[in-house]
Amino acid sequence: MFFPALPTPVDGEVLLVCTCYRDGKALRGGLLDEIGARRDGDGFVIEGSEVRIRLVENTGWDFMHGGNVPALVPAGGSAASVVVLVDSSVAYGGGGPLLVDLAVIPGRGVRVPSARLGEILAAVLGGELTFDHLVQDMDVDGMYQGDGGRPAFPAPVRLPRRTFPALPSTVAPLLVRTSFDDEEAWQALLAELDAAGGLDPDEIDVEHYPLDARAVDDRAFEDLQPGQVPALVPPEKHTTLVALADSRTFTEAERPLTVVDLYDTPGQAAVLPFRMVGSMACNLEIANMDFREFVAHKDTRPWWEDS
Repeated sequence: MFFPALPTPVDGEVLLVCTCYRDGKALRGGLLDEIGARRDGDGFVIEGSEVRIRLVENTGWDFMHGGNVPALVPAGGSAASVVVLVDSSVAYGGGGPLLVDLAVIPGRGVRVPSARLGEILAAVLGGELTFDHLVQDMDVDGMYQGDGGRPAFPAPVRLPRRTFPALPSTVAPLLVRTSFDDEEAWQALLAELDAAGGLDPDEIDVEHYPLDARAVDDRAFEDLQPGQVPALVPPEKHTTLVALADSRTFTEAERPLTVVDLYDTPGQAAVLPFRMVGSMACNLEIANMDFREFVAHKDTRPWWEDS
């Protein structure tokens, strides 16, 4: 799937991009009313903030994800630091609009309450609030200053600028090696992946579904962090899940993997024991559970420790 380029906003303008459509019509729920948008020429101004937004709609952006956005910014265009996506969560009342970082770690995202969009955008544009601040202060649901509880493993911020290659284009889950200190432990993981691929369906424990993933073993991805992952996933075939085998995987008893959200809040991290990631992949694939249900709460025993 290829998406058309985004238009170039004028200085001081923020694009509000609709990514949810039905029968060719953009779905945005009651967002414009919720943010207090008033028409001003060919755009809108958010009441109480004077932030100018430009609503852009194109069915070619249907199902576009936050990680796809950086590649769609025209070369030499405006140096906008953020884009706002109006996705299915907004259209169907499941969450606030998604802010996508274009400046620091392009492609990562954070949701904000609709009623606070103007206030938050004004602070970001004015330099009083950075995207790192937004990410550091989001809850387990990916909402900035939400009431869902603090994540036990917040995604790292203030990462060094570095270019990574694109990840393989595949619908299969990806297991990406980011730590290269323990070759023997990595080979043990690969052996388990190979064994899972050869299991008879009748032999599988559905409570602990084995991970069946495509392994990526390339030093070009050394030290890759969750927030950097969404922009590396090609849009042609969009995988359900990217799991990072990092230093934690090879030093802790349950060999936890850092799984990255690619859809609801791009770049958000969930740290799970290796034995649980296969079940997570299956549940996400059939939309039986949401990513947020696998994000551990700080100072709270995660549900999977009892399974």
